[in-house]
Amino acid sequence: MAFAENPDVIESRGKSTAEGVLSAAELVRARAQVGEFEVTVCTDGTYRLDGGAMFGVVPKPLWEKRIPADDQNRILLGLNTVVVRTGRHTVVIETGIGNKQSPKMREIHGNQELLPVSLAAAGVHPDEVDVVINTHLHFDHCGWNTTLQPDGSVTPTFPRARYFAHRGEVEHGRLQFDRDRVSYLSPNYDPLIESGQMTLLDDAGIRANPEICPGISVEVFPGHTAQLMAVHIESGSQHACYISDLIPTSAHLDPTWVMGYDLYPLECIEQRKRFYKRAIPENWLVLFTHDHFHPMGRVGLNEKGKPVLVSEQ
Repeated sequence: MAFAENPDVIESRGKSTAEGVLSAAELVRARAQVGEFEVTVCTDGTYRLDGGAMFGVVPKPLWEKRIPADDQNRILLGLNTVVVRTGRHTVVIETGIGNKQSPKMREIHGNQELLPVSLAAAGVHPDEVDVVINTHLHFDHCGWNTTLQPDGSVTPTFPRARYFAHRGEVEHGRLQFDRDRVSYLSPNYDPLIESGQMTLLDDAGIRANPEICPGISVEVFPGHTAQLMAVHIESGSQHACYISDLIPTSAHLDPTWVMGYDLYPLECIEQRKRFYKRAIPENWLVLFTHDHFHPMGRVGLNEKGKPVLVSEQ
């Protein structure tokens, strides 16, 4: 896989534009400084999911004011990968959908497989990445963990990295429940487990030692799945958090606006409240996994006491 160095314009594989190219500004969605750490939001492009599924029991007349739907009731979502350069480590959080989807699923979702060129636009080479963290193992969060090669083989996208995921996610995915088996694609993680490149965490181990590397730690926030992990980024007195699918976009900040995809919606509501008790008073920078237009921001309370996005940085 070839990676260019900081191009101003990069050819896209699947993006439908008149010129067939995307600018570096479109491929790199946001940047921020968190203490001494450099945080960059890259993208695997966009995809579309059913709006009703994304907002569960929330009526369409309410949610479509925040995110409009197309003629198939689908809404546009981002696939945000966060790269953290700490000075000692280059950490990748989530890896998008990847290039292993069937033609049928590509047609349904309309995804573009852009993460390699997005990383290139950000000046990130796969060989420099030494930590990859998957908050959970749904296909749209770990797809570029591995790369499908033309000969049908699957290889690590980040050959020097140690990968981290929750053991419970792997165990749940292997059970292939009717409810969510489509979300778990074993080529995204099983080859890494078999080779020893992926470390599997458990609740007890995380509680005892949540730090993956200095300044980067994980915490379990059950609700979307039983073992969904948030990733904390801390340097100096500053704190950012990749909250993953507990709060997938800034349109989902209301505690009760949970998804139809959430396995435990009532738990999700309580875990959002737990998150806000720390994130709002401590002014954390919140990183949203599926918000293409607002990939990061700070959260406050409006006049009704509801969580809202108050700034983009």
